[in-house]
Amino acid sequence: MRERVVVLGPPGAGKGTQCKLLAAARGLLHLSTGDLLRAEVDAESSLGQQVKAVVARGDLVSDDLVLAIVRNRLAIHREGWLLDGFPRNSTQAAMLDDLLADLGQPLRVALQLQVPEEELVARLLGRGRCDDSEVVVRRRLQIYARETEPINAHYQARELLKCVDGLGSVEDVATRIGNSLDEREHGEETIC
Repeated sequence: MRERVVVLGPPGAGKGTQCKLLAAARGLLHLSTGDLLRAEVDAESSLGQQVKAVVARGDLVSDDLVLAIVRNRLAIHREGWLLDGFPRNSTQAAMLDDLLADLGQPLRVALQLQVPEEELVARLLGRGRCDDSEVVVRRRLQIYARETEPINAHYQARELLKCVDGLGSVEDVATRIGNSLDEREHGEETIC
């Protein structure tokens, strides 16, 4: 079965790291929306020009524009894939559902990396980025909780949500993610 996975989790949960490992281990295409947006701008495509104009104004890239870029990549890559950074809200989750139905590529699972807030704060502050003060980090986590966590209910209602403990070494978390995907394939899963 082709693996089609959305990876969810708050800032600092390790989504990017785990997606890279999972993509390499299972031969999946890792689609990071941030990377996709930058690639479109660098390629100077028509979508990239739109993204560049939006960013230059200081605005957020619209759901429709992000979805168009995701659509372009999924339309040409019909094998397994991971989406990292999309969807970010309930509207995007519903739009993604429609897109995947149109493409005949049903989502297999939505993995939610779970990490306690204090650990997230410590991880994000430990990155050493100049704009990451504790106040800024906690605000980002509040925004995530308000805007992104409702996606969990969306995928739980569709019996696609799997929660994975994001604590421990990178390797331990990767093993838990792999086991979670294998359980789903063999019908032994436990949903959040």
